[in-house]
Amino acid sequence: MKTLHCRDAGFDCEGVIKAATDEEVLAQAAVHAHDVHGVQVSPELANQLRTLIKEEA
Repeated sequence: MKTLHCRDAGFDCEGVIKAATDEEVLAQAAVHAHDVHGVQVSPELANQLRTLIKEEA
C-alpha cells in the first residue's frame, strides 16, 4: 500500500492518502489539495509529492 501524509507535504493537516500505486496516490492528492487546501497541483508539485510517497504494509 502506498501512502502520502499531507503533513509531510508541509500542510497542517492529518490527512493520509492510501492507494495501490503512486499514480493513484497523486490523483487523490490533487483532489485533496484542491478541495481542502485550495491548491492546484502543478507538474512540479506532483514531482515533489512523488518523493514523499511511502510504501507501508
